[in-house]
Amino acid sequence: MARVFSGIQPSGTLHIGNYFGAIRQWVASQAHDDTFYCIVDLHALTVEISPEQLRSNTLECAATLLAAGLDPAACTFFVQSHVAAHAELTWLLECVASFGELRRMTQFKEKGAGRETVRASLFTYPVLMAADILLYGAERVPVGDDQRQHLELTRDLACRFNARYGETFVVPEVEIPPVGARIMDLQAPTAKMSKSTSHPLGLVSITEAPESIVRKVRRAVTDPGDAVRLDRERQPGVTNLLEILAAATGTDPEDLAGGFSSYAALKSAVADALVEVLAPIRRRYEQLRADPGALVEALAAGAEKAAAAAAPTLDKARAAIGLTERSGSHRTARLRS
Repeated sequence: MARVFSGIQPSGTLHIGNYFGAIRQWVASQAHDDTFYCIVDLHALTVEISPEQLRSNTLECAATLLAAGLDPAACTFFVQSHVAAHAELTWLLECVASFGELRRMTQFKEKGAGRETVRASLFTYPVLMAADILLYGAERVPVGDDQRQHLELTRDLACRFNARYGETFVVPEVEIPPVGARIMDLQAPTAKMSKSTSHPLGLVSITEAPESIVRKVRRAVTDPGDAVRLDRERQPGVTNLLEILAAATGTDPEDLAGGFSSYAALKSAVADALVEVLAPIRRRYEQLRADPGALVEALAAGAEKAAAAAAPTLDKARAAIGLTERSGSHRTARLRS
C-alpha cells in the first residue's frame, strides 16, 4: 500500500481538466493506497480573493470532491489550513530553498506577468506545496502535467534537506495520467483550462448542467479545414476535443480520430460523453450542498487524522535542523541534554 498525497486549490469552480487530470485518479487510488487529499486553501491566498469567496469556494470544492467519489472513510480528506504543520514545515523548507530555483518556476512567471505588484506568497508557494507533500511521507503524487516542475522542486528540497541534516523525508514520485493530463480551454485551445483564467465558455465545470455542456461544446473553437486529426500543433482545437472524448470514454484519442467525418459529429460525441460522465456527480453534489453541516464535520474529522499523521514528520524535521524540543503542551521548549 503506497502513501499518496495530492491537493487542489479552492480558487474557483472545479472543471473537467481537474477531474480527468487528477481527481479521477484520486478516487481510484483510495481503494488500494493510503491516500491523503487536501483542499489547499492557503495557496488560494497567493492572489486577490475575498474572505467570503474563499470560504464559499472551500465548501464548494469539498462538496465537488466528495460528489466525484472521494470517501472520507477510505482516504484522509481535509483542508490545508486546518493543519498548522503545513505552515511550520514550509518555513523550514524555505531555509533550504534558493531564490534562484524559485525564480525559475514557470507558473510564477506566468501568473505574475504584467502585474504591478505580486504577493511574496506567489513566489514562495512552491515551497508550501513541497511541505504539503513531504509532511505525509508521500511516495506518489498524482497531479496534472502543469505541476511537474513543482514536483521536481519538492524532490530537490527533500534530497537537499536529507543530505544536510540526515534522512528525514521520503522523496516522492510524480504520477501523470496518460490521457487527460492537460485539458485545454474550449475557446483558447492553446491554453490550459483554468479555474481562474479561462473564458466562461471555455470551461466546463464538473457540476455543469447538461444543456450548458452541450452549448459550450458546440461553440468550442476548432481549426481551419474539416479533417479530424490528432495534431496538437496544427489542429489544437480538434485535438483538445479528441483528448476530452478519450478521457471521458477511456479510449485512445488516436484511435478516435478516424471515426469522425466532421467537426459537428465530433462535438456531438464529446457533449454526449461529458453529460453521461458528469450527471451522477452533479446529482450527488446538489445533495451535499444541501447539508453544509455534514461537510464541515467530514473536514474536521479529516483534519484530525491529517494532523496526527503529520506530527511525527514535523517533529523529525525540527530535530534534524536543530530546533529545540517542544513540551507536550507546545508552549515551552527545552534544550536537548
